[in-house]
Amino acid sequence: MVPESYSLAFEELQRIVSEMERGDIGIDELAVNVKRASELIQFCRNKLKTTELDVAEILKQLEAEGDGASA
Repeated sequence: MVPESYSLAFEELQRIVSEMERGDIGIDELAVNVKRASELIQFCRNKLKTTELDVAEILKQLEAEGDGASA
């Protein structure tokens, strides 16, 4: 299941990690939770990278507009 947002993915990831740290996850659930954590980490990385690229593009456009305005 793909998370709806970075915030929800990060929240779920924190919950999984907390459960693991407390020992609340049984051995039967461990592999499932580690796999889910891996999926959430990948989702978060992709979201951060996409956001970084989007912000860079917006800043590039603003800079180009600013250069055009001063001409």
